[in-house]
Amino acid sequence: MCGSISGLHNIMRVHAFSLGLFLTAAVCLAAPAGIEQLKRDFENPPDDARIMMRWWWFGPAVSKRELEREMRLMKEGGIGGFEVQAVYPLAFENAAYLSDEFLEALRFTGEKARELGLRMDLTLGSGWPFGGPHIPVTQAAGRLRVERVSVPADTVSIPIPYLTEGEKLIAAFLARDNRRLTDVDHGLLRVPRDAQVVLFFIASRTGQMVKRAAVGAEGFVLDHYDRAAIENHLKYAGERMLKALGKNPPYAVFSDSLEVYGSDWTGDLLDEFRKRRGYDLTPYLPALSGDIGDKTADVRHDWGETLTELANERYLTPLREFAQRHGTRFRSQTYGIPPVTLSSNALVDLPEGEGTQWRQFSATRWAASASHLYGRPVTSSETWTWLHSPVFRATPLDMKAEADLHFLQGINQLIGHGWPYSPPEAGEPGWRFYAAAVFNQHNPWWLAMPDIARYLQRVSFLLRQGQPANDVAVYLPTDDAWARFTAGHDSINQSMDALLGPNVIPQILDAGYNFDFIDDDAIASVGVPYRILILPGVERMPPATHRKLEAYASKGGIVVDTRRLTDEKQLGSTLNKLLPADVAAAPEIGFVHRKLDFADVYFLVNTSNHRVHSQAAFRVAGLEAAWWNPFNGEVTRANDGARIDLDLAPYESRVLVFSKDRVEGRPLAGSPPAPIDLSSDWRVKFAGAPESAPMHELRSWTADEQTKYFSGQATYEKTVTISQSVAGPLRLTFGEGTPVDRSSERRAANGMRAWLESPVREAAAVYVNDRLAGMVWCPPYEVNVTGLLHPGENKLRIVVANLAINAMARGPLPDYKLLNSRYGERFQPQDLVNLQPLPSGLLGPIRLVRQDDILRPIGNRPVR
Repeated sequence: MCGSISGLHNIMRVHAFSLGLFLTAAVCLAAPAGIEQLKRDFENPPDDARIMMRWWWFGPAVSKRELEREMRLMKEGGIGGFEVQAVYPLAFENAAYLSDEFLEALRFTGEKARELGLRMDLTLGSGWPFGGPHIPVTQAAGRLRVERVSVPADTVSIPIPYLTEGEKLIAAFLARDNRRLTDVDHGLLRVPRDAQVVLFFIASRTGQMVKRAAVGAEGFVLDHYDRAAIENHLKYAGERMLKALGKNPPYAVFSDSLEVYGSDWTGDLLDEFRKRRGYDLTPYLPALSGDIGDKTADVRHDWGETLTELANERYLTPLREFAQRHGTRFRSQTYGIPPVTLSSNALVDLPEGEGTQWRQFSATRWAASASHLYGRPVTSSETWTWLHSPVFRATPLDMKAEADLHFLQGINQLIGHGWPYSPPEAGEPGWRFYAAAVFNQHNPWWLAMPDIARYLQRVSFLLRQGQPANDVAVYLPTDDAWARFTAGHDSINQSMDALLGPNVIPQILDAGYNFDFIDDDAIASVGVPYRILILPGVERMPPATHRKLEAYASKGGIVVDTRRLTDEKQLGSTLNKLLPADVAAAPEIGFVHRKLDFADVYFLVNTSNHRVHSQAAFRVAGLEAAWWNPFNGEVTRANDGARIDLDLAPYESRVLVFSKDRVEGRPLAGSPPAPIDLSSDWRVKFAGAPESAPMHELRSWTADEQTKYFSGQATYEKTVTISQSVAGPLRLTFGEGTPVDRSSERRAANGMRAWLESPVREAAAVYVNDRLAGMVWCPPYEVNVTGLLHPGENKLRIVVANLAINAMARGPLPDYKLLNSRYGERFQPQDLVNLQPLPSGLLGPIRLVRQDDILRPIGNRPVR
């Protein structure tokens, strides 16, 4: 951007522009022909919208028989595919990574996945980030090592710091005035007699090793700024795995999150800096670790920009080219370190995010925004990474609560984290990843997985239709982020929370808008395809961007500079004066709006742990409103007009569709009974028990010593007599649940949970007269039983499943000492101290109620 140090950064400060309107121009995804086809597809969504799982191959120690068994289980559970990731060993005997045995297992998996109709993605390495035994120290991740050496009084020379293999001294400076010292002879640096401290700048290596590596995959993390390093890796690992897969290439090859901590240097950085920035960085190196005055931020900026360019050209581009050569796609978590930008995702076929922070900056919205800007119709996210630690603690409600937050940020493909490969000899609850939830059949609540997966599939499908209808773009101050870099701290996305501040994003959401992020490269490429652009306290902006924004404003685009506001907390009211809210509702209600030629689709979520009753106003006119049930695909009429009464249970989600299609209301029929309390006098049989036993009052399984540590399923049965017509719409309700006060429970260091204790712990299949009425696993805890009951005696059977953690709490937990003595300590199980059994079973109250007693649209749970 500049030709000399005196001209560093012709960066312009930004100003407010004229106000007006600018119509959104978003990339369209091929949509169904009309509303009726969309209804049919919503009821039976395509398989490519199914959730996927990260499949951890421990060791690797896998067999074809078990691989096939687990793939078939995934399919039965409604899971559409998997991503293979070989990680650390849990068995003593393992096939080496990339051995003939491993490659044969990979070949078999690709063949069987295609036969079963499952999508297969492949991580191009073991663990993360990429690296391994084939990476020499000269290709290992680089860093700028700054050594601060005190100089004894009256000393005229000091030894330079010890340099290991792969290191090189760049320059030395007096700390007090940043004067460069160049007189080095036989390992001694000549210094002035009054020198007190000398700074040595050394081209070094981070020393980071591949995290959670499989046996035979141990080694240095590669230098992401060195094209030769990634090409070495692709030749060593990528080519061999793709050759093994042969005619069944993966749907996508995958690069995990960029966690190359402290990586901020590479061997030819000084040469590349001079070519790209037009001056020599060497005299200004002290700016990367301290303050050199007015030029400090400019030097840091140019250094950061150079690092970003090298990562794009030498890491992401070779991976994209590799995928293209092999007839597959490049899926990437493009955030972290090295300092890639939002627009680095333009080099990616399938951008992927991570993180649930929907009311602040997140890598999830970063990825979705890039997809919206660059025409990628599908954005995935690594989902449930740290869900309700420890392992096996996560509930189906936890799954939904987190998944919905990903949907609210623009995600429409979930990659579950994850599915541990676990052979029968591992016992129960089987192998598990050190820090993640488990979503396989070792969870007792697996009986609900098809229902959970179907919900997630429907929402994923619907959020791919049409185009995103986000009104607002938030400009990401990438130049400001570069200008704040220091040695060892060089991530753009990790800088954004501080740069955006705590108010901008909540103000946008609470004012009734959804939004995307946008950066300079996207503006240069596609302009500003939003009605409003917000500049959040921006200090630096490229002149080309400034000119683009002037043109945008001249055509009616709205530019809001938050520095022109007296208080950033006025942003929401300012936006409402400029443009009516898309959805005006309670702040707990999040939404996604998709625009089709024939419909406006809104996905609505109560993100809180309490019921929210709110009247919502939608910015639509002349269209009919209908509820589309994401649990069973049923369509029912909403009230007339664009103002809708919302009554959402904790963490409940709904789909509201506005179109020309008029859905007739369903009249109440017959004379339903008054509410009937069914909370007492059940018979309960636990799996493995010889017979059922009476349970006169509902209580947790942990209240009885015999079942305190039971993990599994129990069947509740009773007979209920109905003495009158049951032709009207009826529901079986299980209670509201109890909100959890966050201050009353130590929050796990990582991840999230649903802050609600369910009356059903944790999932239940409800049968009426031996017909499945539906599953209960999230609010509202109720099942539609219309048409299943008849006058006289009726049989109720409820199969309830809890968590595997109760059996784990009995102990003993696995002892990994011998394993660690053989392979080294490659992981530490998280949060497993002082495990306690958790409440389980039906806790009540259970009631049979008429539909109009609970004022809810019919059909919130599937009837099969």
